[in-house]
Amino acid sequence: MGTVKDLIVIESPREDRMGLGDFVFSDRYSVFDYGVMPDTIDNKGKALCLVSAYFFERIEEKGIKSHYIGLVEDGKVKRFDEIEKPTNVMRIKVVRVVKPERRNGYNYTIFKNLKANYFIPLEVIYRNSIPPGSSLLRRIEEGSVKPEDFGLKEIKPGMKLEKPIIDFSTKLEDVDRYLSAEEAKEISGLNDDEFDKLKVIALSIDEIITTEVSKVGIENEDGKFEFALDENREIIVVDAVGTPDECRFSYDDFDVSKEILRSYYKRTEWYEKIKAVKGKPNWRDIVGTPPKLSDEIRKLASQLYMSFCNEVTGRKFFDVPKLKELVKEIREVMK
Repeated sequence: MGTVKDLIVIESPREDRMGLGDFVFSDRYSVFDYGVMPDTIDNKGKALCLVSAYFFERIEEKGIKSHYIGLVEDGKVKRFDEIEKPTNVMRIKVVRVVKPERRNGYNYTIFKNLKANYFIPLEVIYRNSIPPGSSLLRRIEEGSVKPEDFGLKEIKPGMKLEKPIIDFSTKLEDVDRYLSAEEAKEISGLNDDEFDKLKVIALSIDEIITTEVSKVGIENEDGKFEFALDENREIIVVDAVGTPDECRFSYDDFDVSKEILRSYYKRTEWYEKIKAVKGKPNWRDIVGTPPKLSDEIRKLASQLYMSFCNEVTGRKFFDVPKLKELVKEIREVMK
């Protein structure tokens, strides 16, 4: 079980062969790396499953490989255009997840000896703009990175970048840790050519997502991808793609992503505790159980996920207001 998705393994992966499984997208959610939160958001799982399937098929059309096979409806595997009703189950190929050794931090030496068929232990982040609240701004302020590290003269809130930039973080550690490109390559087990190809693929997917969502007036600000090497050591896209949980989207300069949930919690004492202790041993126990969402925010978040799915995929799976109407209502509530 993952934080927000469950994996049902049908065939286990081997060293030389990918396995088979089903992703079950749940209505659970997570913020700030805490883990499963105390509420669920109605139909979130179905909305995200459908959006991700839609984008997997778009990137497939451009020759980009992934672990995606299809959607499961009434026990049958179908393509996106073949399904008749919302589903939260996606059939996928499964790769090995090899963990770094815990010893004086994390030791990734094992990845240098893996031949193929494994999850690359990175989160690959793209940035098309620098919205207020971006983690990159905090890192600039702290001095842990400089604009020059990304080929820029300056980085400031609200910037629209002429060209997207790529950033990296760990994926298999207790708390995601940002990495330089050199550190990311070092822990990935990839050679120079493979690492360069990884960045090219990430930028290509970013462009596909940007093009698709712009058709309905949505801006693709930043987001993340995860990758693996298949049994032939070819790079494939894994996890989910192009959803409001993986990406930060805005509509009319208003966040239409998981940011609505983050914004709600940033007003709580619980979040203040997180800022003080996150990353320390047992920090989740220290901050305690998160407060529940208000009924109003939970309902609006649910509608937001469903409306986003309807508009981006071009199919009305859910009977909810248009994104334009929802954004107007959420703006009022979040004042």
